Amino acid sequence: MNFDDILYEASEGIATITINRPQVLNAFTGKTVDELTRAFMQAWADRSVRAVILTGTGDRAFCTGGDQSTRSADGYDHVARSERGVDIDDLYSVIRDIPKPVIAAVNGYAIGGGHVLHVICDMTIASEKAKFGQVGPRVGSVDAGFGTGYLATVVGEKKAREIWFLCRQYTAEQAREMGLVNAVVPHEKLMDEARAWAAEIVLLSPTAIKLAKQSFNVSSEQFRATGAFASSAVSLYYATEESQEGRNAFMEKRKPDYSKFTT
Repeated sequence: MNFDDILYEASEGIATITINRPQVLNAFTGKTVDELTRAFMQAWADRSVRAVILTGTGDRAFCTGGDQSTRSADGYDHVARSERGVDIDDLYSVIRDIPKPVIAAVNGYAIGGGHVLHVICDMTIASEKAKFGQVGPRVGSVDAGFGTGYLATVVGEKKAREIWFLCRQYTAEQAREMGLVNAVVPHEKLMDEARAWAAEIVLLSPTAIKLAKQSFNVSSEQFRATGAFASSAVSLYYATEESQEGRNAFMEKRKPDYSKFTT
């Protein structure tokens, strides 16, 4: 299967999926999301694959969310089932549903939609250079469901609200302390560590792992429906002047001015 925006390889029971858009800090477009979804489906169909690693190309970023240069009032510039022009809910679903553990190897910035991606993965190993955070309220966007509610189950309600309401960035060690990542390792050892964890999984019973993953997902399944509802709402939000102010400010490298908007 050929890809343009990502890299895919599988060996020794491990599939590695790499977002390959370093020129934009591995920000995704609708096409990128489609390719990621197809790559996870390929790993699912490959019976020799027992674990999946998701990472980003380069030393600067894991993923910085949606590529704002492709976003307009009509959503992202891509033909998709979602009115937003990006079928991100499909990607979230396949990461959760694939009966093989998914390890996020965070090599740099995991911001916005990229932050949600690593949260949804079963485990996260972070480079000591990694940075985590949300940016939606700053750029006129939000990722509800898994991006908010599920995050709260991981780090707690108070911390999740802080992450979204303040749009701060957190170091890898801070992320580990709040339970957002499993381990922090030297940058040059990140992929070796991720492969070592995946190699341990390869040796275990695949049926037991499948059942364990599905059972872990039960209590948070509600967030899939919340996310679908929120996706429809965000599509309408993108068409507003308020949301466009956030997007335009990001593209123009200035602070957004939300002073005239009310709730």
